[in-house]
Amino acid sequence: MINVAHPVIGKRERQLINEVLDSRMIASGKYVTAFEQNFAEYSGAKFGIANANGTTALHTALLMCGIKPGDKVVTTPFSFIATANSILFCGAKPVFADIDPLTYNINPAELEKILKKEKNVKAVMLVHLYGLACDMAEILKLKKKYKFKLIEDACQAHGAEFQGKKAGSFGDAAAFSFYATKNMMTGEGGITLTNDAKMDKYGRQVINHGREGHSTHTVLGYNYRLTNLAAAIGIAQLEQLEGWIKKRNENAAALSKAFENLDFIKTPAVPKNCRHVFHQYTVRVKASEREKFMKYLADNGIGSGIYYPAVMYKQPYYKKLGYKSGLCPEAEKAAKEVISLPVHPMLSKEDIEKIINVIKEYGRE
Repeated sequence: MINVAHPVIGKRERQLINEVLDSRMIASGKYVTAFEQNFAEYSGAKFGIANANGTTALHTALLMCGIKPGDKVVTTPFSFIATANSILFCGAKPVFADIDPLTYNINPAELEKILKKEKNVKAVMLVHLYGLACDMAEILKLKKKYKFKLIEDACQAHGAEFQGKKAGSFGDAAAFSFYATKNMMTGEGGITLTNDAKMDKYGRQVINHGREGHSTHTVLGYNYRLTNLAAAIGIAQLEQLEGWIKKRNENAAALSKAFENLDFIKTPAVPKNCRHVFHQYTVRVKASEREKFMKYLADNGIGSGIYYPAVMYKQPYYKKLGYKSGLCPEAEKAAKEVISLPVHPMLSKEDIEKIINVIKEYGRE
């Protein structure tokens, strides 16, 4: 089976893990500090706060931006549930804006409709979905006009760029995930970025029990720390990330070129001003065709996935909160049609050829 994801663990990861084990400093320490600095520098931010996972990184980012109970935070409904859940963790209310059907990212025009309509919008949490940066030029215009805090959920967008600037460097804060299937990983892990020194200081307290010094606790904090073991993997993975991005783009380009004349499948859009990093290579087929197509792929040894089969507000818990269907028609339509195909850097030339030939054969049926 050609799997959708293939985490890479090589000699460099093993070398640094063994260094940590030999040091006996398993918990947070110098490897975490080095990883924070390296990833922040890579992403174009001044400060990085390593976290236990991407969800804690999102929660920390919201708290750093001052989100409190009763605040409204506008976000996309078409993402992993952690995006909206982290807003609920703060006692705030997620307000959902529809997506651009070409990019799957939040649609700036739909965002502005909500900003005009809703009162008490404190922040916008956008998502750079599948490895493609949002339209940051338009969103930054809205930020200037409506004066909201901007939080980037960049959990799928390590190294993605808009007009040459990396995802995670545009907002007041940003969050990345290093879950095992991301473009780079630490097994579990995350990081919160910011360019604001005061927010950085507060965020470091948030993730470490509210500490100021060793035994003084001045704010409500959590245990969201990353370990040296996880950070060691992250250091090694970051060193290789650019090469992996290059391979993902080569694989995506080969697939898109091969499928450009297939009527039943719609390939991913790549805006000219963006560097897509293809965390997922996501195509669209008719909703009535999707289950049959995925079974055909599986029967022919090709893995696939649906990210995401339901918009957030149609999840059972969110229905209990009073959210209704029909809020974001484009997102709901996409949820019925998207399929992600293998694009990871460990695919061989033969794997790519097999994926292409199998899908072309389906088109001839």
